[in-house]
Amino acid sequence: MEKRDIIVIGTSAGGLSVMTRLFAGMSTGTTATVFVVMHISSGATSLLPRLLERAGWLPAFHPAEGDLIRPGHIHVAPPDHHLLVREDRVLIRRGPRENRTRPAIDPLFRSAAVAFGTRVTGIVLTGMLDDGTSGLRAIQRCGGLTVVQDPDEAEWPGMPANAIARNRIDHVVGLDAMPELLARLIAEPAPERLPVPADIVIEARIAEKEFTTMADDTKAVGSPTTLTCPECGGGLSKIADGPILRFRCQIGHAFSPDTMVETQTEAVETALWVALRTHEDRVEMFRHLAEHARKRGHERTAVGWDERGAEARSNAGLLRRVLSNAALKEGLEAKG
Repeated sequence: MEKRDIIVIGTSAGGLSVMTRLFAGMSTGTTATVFVVMHISSGATSLLPRLLERAGWLPAFHPAEGDLIRPGHIHVAPPDHHLLVREDRVLIRRGPRENRTRPAIDPLFRSAAVAFGTRVTGIVLTGMLDDGTSGLRAIQRCGGLTVVQDPDEAEWPGMPANAIARNRIDHVVGLDAMPELLARLIAEPAPERLPVPADIVIEARIAEKEFTTMADDTKAVGSPTTLTCPECGGGLSKIADGPILRFRCQIGHAFSPDTMVETQTEAVETALWVALRTHEDRVEMFRHLAEHARKRGHERTAVGWDERGAEARSNAGLLRRVLSNAALKEGLEAKG
């Protein structure tokens, strides 16, 4: 009889200490097959398997493309690669980034939901924004269970809070209570598998592709918009995923609501800084032109350049105030 022995975990900021505590609290007599995605820099050398193994629960490793899944092990996503599963094997792919990250949590969760259905328990721990929210919904739609760290105790509550706000989570628990909960869930018989929704299958397969266009797949799960992809500039389609509205381009880049808002905010700020630099350059240019005109006795021309310089200086001041107010607002939001 199959059990709920497939555990998929997604975390970001603050994730190492949280997972170390979680695994240290697990009994060595409780065995599961575990897959972990933690957001890390693409250029980093990952020591995560070694650090997680020190917690004393299960051996951990970075799997390679095509490796057989190892029951009783922790499979850790390597830097700059999505960790995916299909049947009895692991897929390590440099497919399109999702929520501006690779590895991303949602692709792992979807692939596990397709491969293992009711055997899966998805866990979202501390982290910013909302990666993992859509993946938990996929797990739930395929009959799996969802567990989220209590946001009130999370170092970075964004990911847990968004998962709770946009899903019907089965268990919201503090970290100290999670090992006992997982031990109980792992021992439970898995219900009969449910049919996998076609849209989840399609999106799971998108993450597996690396250099192939996903235009047909994206059209199959979404509808076109006039928005453009912040990653590649291509057209974005919107995907209505229950209460969640997500976006995906024909290359396969995908964005959750919070990630899309943050990306556009950064784009606006970048444009404002470019505009400020351009206006400051214009102030300097008009000053040189006015000085040159005066030296040649062309006072009327110099006055014209002075007026244009004053206009550029005024515009630069306005942009500085906008950027200053945006920075102040961001600081206040960061403080809670």
